[in-house]
Parts: sequence; C-alpha cells; structure tokens
Amino acid sequence: MGKSSTPMDDYISKLPPAQQEIVVALRKLVRKAAPKLQEAVKWGYPCYIGIGKVCSIMAFTAHVNLAFFRGAELTDPDGLLEGTGKGMRHFKVRSPQDIRTKAVAALLKAAANLDHRHSG
Repeated sequence: MGKSSTPMDDYISKLPPAQQEIVVALRKLVRKAAPKLQEAVKWGYPCYIGIGKVCSIMAFTAHVNLAFFRGAELTDPDGLLEGTGKGMRHFKVRSPQDIRTKAVAALLKAAANLDHRHSG
C-alpha cells in the first residue's frame, strides 16, 4: 500500500515547484513555532487552528502569504505584516530566503498565545 496523503499534502502537490518550496518552509516553521495548532485545509488553503483560526498559508502566482487572522492585534516590531483590514494581516513571501525565521516565529508564537488567551 502507498503512503496516504493528507489534504495539506494534496494542496502542496498541486502547486508549482517555487511555491511548494515556500509553503513547505512555512509549514515547517508554523509546526515548530506553534506545535499545538491543528492543521487543516479550509476554504481551499491550509489553515492553522487553536481555539479559533490563527493563521493560513495562501499560495498566489508570484508569492505566498502567511496570513494571521488576528494580525491587527499582534505587535510587529520588524514591520513584516501588511494589510489594513479590521483583523487580518499577512506577510508576503516571494522565495524561501524571504522568510525571516526568528521574526516570523515570534509572530506565530504571539498569534498562538493570543488565540489561547481569548478567542473571538
């Protein structure tokens, strides 16, 4: 029997190689920085869920977004987050080298802690 694939594996397998590399790197970082979050594919893209929705990985043609559902509430000392909506903020990644691991891990931990303290 072959290895069974998850919805996340299926999502990754359908991406172009450049996006696959970025998504795999972000996935690894999310799992390391916020290991208690559950991984699921919702609305057609990977989401990470604690009490509520915490973050998602969304592949586009020229980049991949790591989006934080409550990003507007996060402290972002490195100025990585973009967006002007009521809650959502995202970090745009054009290559794996764009991922500032320490800064992104800090955002992921903060988002997971925010979710754990009070989901809304």
